[in-house]
Amino acid sequence: MSAPLTPPPPHDPSAHDPWQPPSGAPGAGAHRYDGKPGHATRPRHGWWHDEDGPGMAKELREAAVVVVAVALGGVLLGVLWWWLAPRVPLVGDASGDAWVVYLKDSEGEHSIGVDGTFTLIALGCGALSALAVFLFRRRGGVPLVVGLAVGGLLGSVLAWRLGVWLGPSQDVIAQAKSVGKGVTFDAPLKLNAKGALLAWPFSALVFHLGLTALFGPRDPEEWPPPGERQPPR
Repeated sequence: MSAPLTPPPPHDPSAHDPWQPPSGAPGAGAHRYDGKPGHATRPRHGWWHDEDGPGMAKELREAAVVVVAVALGGVLLGVLWWWLAPRVPLVGDASGDAWVVYLKDSEGEHSIGVDGTFTLIALGCGALSALAVFLFRRRGGVPLVVGLAVGGLLGSVLAWRLGVWLGPSQDVIAQAKSVGKGVTFDAPLKLNAKGALLAWPFSALVFHLGLTALFGPRDPEEWPPPGERQPPR
């Protein structure tokens, strides 16, 4: 009389599979244990709250902080522009009660220098703001980059208006009368090339992209699913 056959224990492929991904690799665990026996829940993922990142709500708050901080940097740009920009000399002439104001040097390039000074300082401010934002949050993100560009544009507009306000008076006839006929005085500070307002956001985006590409975090390599693994040759 023979003993009944005992079925062999079930084979566990994970115990002998040399291609089994480590426990910390992506996809190693599909469920998360919540502390209750026999109960597991799936991890929460979504566009508003993602366990792999700070979440969209946090990214929007950080982007709002970046917009305000970068825009306030326009005060520095405005002061530097007012201080470093070349002065455009004007001369007033009177014929009776009528006053005429004209450029003392009609072939001078002072006006171009005013626009160039604003552009160069704005490019430097864009690089500094990009570095500060990158150090603030190395991971980056679309909201953060948009906030950097918007803040740079607002900072440029603030610097432009502040420099004009700090510069000489806009009433050149009153200035000519106050200094006298034939006396040279400084023209109001003007930004003739309005395209210079885009120098800050353009520089900030380019520098931030470069810093993220060179020093930003790298995504971990994902393990292929078990069915797609290829044995070594």
